[in-house]
Amino acid sequence: MEVRSESIQVRCDKLPAPVIPRTRLQLWFIRVCSSIVLWTCLVQLVAVGGLWHPHLLSGITNRMSQRAQLRVEEVRSLPPTLPARKYKSNGFLRVSCNGGLNQMRSAICDMVTVARLLNLTLVIPELDKTSFWADPSNFEDIFDVRHFIDSLRDEVQIIKRLPKRFNRKYGVVPFEMPPVSWSNEKYYLQQILPLFGKHKVLHFNKTDARLANNGIPLDLQKLRCHVNFQALKFTPQIETLGYKLVRMLQEKGPFLALHLRYEMDMLAFSGCTHGCTEEEAEELKRMRYTYPWWREKEIVSDKRRAQGLCPLTPEETALILQALGFDKNTQIYIAAGEIYGSDRRLAALRAAFPRTVKKEMLLAPGELQQFQNHSSQMAALDFMVSVASNTFIPTYDGNMAKVVEGHRRYLGFKKTIQLDRKRLVELLDMHQNRTLSWNEFIGAVRLAHEKRMGQPRRRRVTVDKPKEEDYFYANPQECLCGGTNCDDLLGPGNSSKTR
Repeated sequence: MEVRSESIQVRCDKLPAPVIPRTRLQLWFIRVCSSIVLWTCLVQLVAVGGLWHPHLLSGITNRMSQRAQLRVEEVRSLPPTLPARKYKSNGFLRVSCNGGLNQMRSAICDMVTVARLLNLTLVIPELDKTSFWADPSNFEDIFDVRHFIDSLRDEVQIIKRLPKRFNRKYGVVPFEMPPVSWSNEKYYLQQILPLFGKHKVLHFNKTDARLANNGIPLDLQKLRCHVNFQALKFTPQIETLGYKLVRMLQEKGPFLALHLRYEMDMLAFSGCTHGCTEEEAEELKRMRYTYPWWREKEIVSDKRRAQGLCPLTPEETALILQALGFDKNTQIYIAAGEIYGSDRRLAALRAAFPRTVKKEMLLAPGELQQFQNHSSQMAALDFMVSVASNTFIPTYDGNMAKVVEGHRRYLGFKKTIQLDRKRLVELLDMHQNRTLSWNEFIGAVRLAHEKRMGQPRRRRVTVDKPKEEDYFYANPQECLCGGTNCDDLLGPGNSSKTR
């Protein structure tokens, strides 16, 4: 044993001395010294910067707090994350949304609700690429997909794409259909759910207004709100630029967001040509005939206008804003696409309100370049500014006007002036015919809008006429109060039904 130990000792003595620990020690020492030098330089720079620019750090802090405040104003805090729900899916639901951004937004909320009701697995919705706007944007180009899936994980199972075994190349053909418009939960339970016994995949190829405004269980109504106000969050690229626009406007004081819906597609669709030249009226008519889904072709513009079914012109809008008490110092942001007639038609509005701007005037061309030819992404920027504005006024009650109004109600009934176009057309014509003085015009306009400022009120229900009743997303009253009784907020005396 002694000899063996000695031999082992001899062999160990002959081994070369290790050099690796010494090299690592040197590297470690160099890194530590470098870190100390860098941190010392950084501290010195901050100190010198504080002497040269004492408000530099406070400015950065203020901008960060403003951004945080904007996020709070846009959406309420999400509830604590819940454990993932275990699903036993009845099948897969594909949906192809139709229309513009806000029409598709409402439809997505409805389809999530239908998927929850029927216990279906929802595939990320497909967005409209064939409408007038021809926007190639996909869902993930506009909305934060990960946030959408995670925030709804305890309600609905959502997947990005169908499993391969359910694709057409494997012989699975989805059953394609448009659901019946304005349907309640009984229709989906009795008519749609049984279809999944035969077809594992259903494809709804139209989604606009496929769920009723009223008569829906409270939990489903609240889910529609959860999707709309919390789950549908814009992408970081859109949010960053949207917050920048809001911040630029807020730094210059309160501002009014004007949804001036005097755009070519709206004028062609509605047949409204008031204030247009004969050539422009003919151009709009040709456009209406070009699109087969715009069913009504021959339209009498004057009759449509008298019924309050036309968007106000820029010239009419300028008079209305003045009558409502807005002066020339009012900061106005035009939340719209290209105004038909361009600068020529905006001249009167700009003359009355010199502080009128659009996103193209506030941002550098390079900042908007990524959104060019993507109308839905541009509309998302206008949506963010409109929700954050001090006052919001739409000149036509389209989908954006309604959805923005609902958001502003959800955020504390922020001032939203819903213009009574039928009454305004009468007053405008009387004033321009000199049968109504300017002071009388002012008084009549203000009287007509005393109760149209976005105050709390019940959603109007029109029995057996769902198209004529108030839109759920403009006034989601079930989601504006904690319990089932909203009398304290909306008032028990407000009638909610008409015949």
